[in-house]
Amino acid sequence: QINRDNVGKLELAWQYRTGAVAANPTVKSMIDFQATPTLLPAAAGAHLVICDPFGKVIALDPASGKERWSMDPKIDKTPYAGRFKCKGVAYWADSQAAAGSVCSHRLFLATADKRLIAMDARDGKRCAGFGVQGQVDVDVLLRSLVPADGTQLTQLVSPPTVVRDVVAVSSFSNKFKSSSSVNGAIRGFDARTGELRWSFDPLVRDAGTGLTPTPQQVGGANTWVPMSADSPRDLLFVPTAGPAPNYWGVHRPGNNNYANSIIALRGSTGEVVWHFQTLHHDVWDRDVGSTPILAEIDRDGRKVPSVVQTTKQGLVFMFNRETGEPLFPIEERPVPTDTDIQGEQLSPTQPFPVKPPVLVRNTISPDDAWGFTVFDKNACRKKIASMRHGSHYEPIMTTGTILFPQPGGGSNWGGGAYDPQRNLLITPVSQIPYYVKLLPRADVDPDYAKRPEAGAPMQPPGYLGDTPYGVKQGPLMSPSFTPCTAPPWNMLVAVDMVSGDIRWKIPFGRLDKLMPFPIPLNLGGPSAGGPIITAGGLIFIGATPDDRLHAYDVETGEELWQMRAPTSAMATPMTYELGGRQYVVFTAGGHSWYDAKGVDDHVLAYALPVK
Repeated sequence: QINRDNVGKLELAWQYRTGAVAANPTVKSMIDFQATPTLLPAAAGAHLVICDPFGKVIALDPASGKERWSMDPKIDKTPYAGRFKCKGVAYWADSQAAAGSVCSHRLFLATADKRLIAMDARDGKRCAGFGVQGQVDVDVLLRSLVPADGTQLTQLVSPPTVVRDVVAVSSFSNKFKSSSSVNGAIRGFDARTGELRWSFDPLVRDAGTGLTPTPQQVGGANTWVPMSADSPRDLLFVPTAGPAPNYWGVHRPGNNNYANSIIALRGSTGEVVWHFQTLHHDVWDRDVGSTPILAEIDRDGRKVPSVVQTTKQGLVFMFNRETGEPLFPIEERPVPTDTDIQGEQLSPTQPFPVKPPVLVRNTISPDDAWGFTVFDKNACRKKIASMRHGSHYEPIMTTGTILFPQPGGGSNWGGGAYDPQRNLLITPVSQIPYYVKLLPRADVDPDYAKRPEAGAPMQPPGYLGDTPYGVKQGPLMSPSFTPCTAPPWNMLVAVDMVSGDIRWKIPFGRLDKLMPFPIPLNLGGPSAGGPIITAGGLIFIGATPDDRLHAYDVETGEELWQMRAPTSAMATPMTYELGGRQYVVFTAGGHSWYDAKGVDDHVLAYALPVK
């Protein structure tokens, strides 16, 4: 209904406020409202369901935005692991239950304090037969592998993923605060009873990889973004992060399988069907940080069931979903390994797909220095020259190393969207230079290192777990607080999945809210959140810290609609039809890093005017 000819007429149909920010002022700086709403079928109540950053599940009338019911899990709000967020819930219909029976339609919620909750999708009441009074304590399972205080650095932030009658749960852990981190296992629970069916440890622990069999020795490789499910094939697709800690891998020699990988698990058993590692022995914090995209891609006149994985490096990997066979060849190419970190053993090669090309610039030299003024440009040139710089995988050094693109992407957790009519992948990508410097622990202020922000981007150094080093890191910026390389610093890119070529790319995002002197030019700004593509030939996306919502022509990248929201909408939107009217819904809540002043709690639904 909404298409390229009429999208300019979109207006606000309704608005809802969760109240989460006003109710939790003491942790406002740690709140991220990044939920994508879920529309339930009529048999499950026909609610539009969202969750606030503290896991409160709210059912709305999808036509008016009025609240129908809510379920508050009352989580522990002690900010152990970092930020509070809930990206959504999972819906499941029990094919064995009698029609209309209690909990025959269920919602599953994974909470920040590590619980898995099952509730009746129609009224939000707990499913008494699931776990203990409707919930499973996942923290108990974590504590069985690590000391009790170690799990404080772990949260469940992504929606569970249902494969047939198994609900799979992943986790987030803070890989800076511990050189071992928490075991990043994926766990599959019985969707009816909550019984643990299986557990998959994404780090291979044997002599062949150099990892010891002791779980406490090294952890991480967790999955902190939503997984994808192909229930007819009984497949769960898992994108994994790097092992702990970021930037130092001396105690984990080898490639560290299955970290930094796309893994196809058998949903009913948790067994590995196939996997591919997108980066060997990660010391660059380049997790596979976006949801795998399941698509049917044209190949020689036939539709191939495929999985598409974007990465923080700006690479796109494409595989046959059933076999793991690449749709385009993948080459192991030499990369530098000369580092001054004692004992570090970097991989001599890294995988690169022949197609598509790298979506972002990925080399840097002093000649790439840029600034609005000569003063800025010269300052950036000196910064680049003073640190290790060059290719995609320059070793981390005590003199400092420039990562280009930054650890946040390339593509980050918003990932991409796929247009099956045009065989196009649409994804936002960033290309901002970033630096990481390891320094001896003796050079880190021990009093400041106790603070939670120590070692975070643009903060004074903090300890890198219990390694011999501290870490200082952040974007490489000019004195005028603009990136040290030429714009665009963020783009929206269209990739032809059949030919492997880039169809178009456009700058994406403005910096007028981030700079001391507002510049409304479309130079690209940091983004968080992804796009959707509709049958009307449109791309809808928020994602940037400039408060703008966008609709683009999927064939050309031309912007056809723009709206200023109350704050930035750093979450993936969704769309649905109800009563003959199409709605496009954004959650707008700012971002604790990119738009801290705009942290809020709006749900915004847009539609064409009623005739």
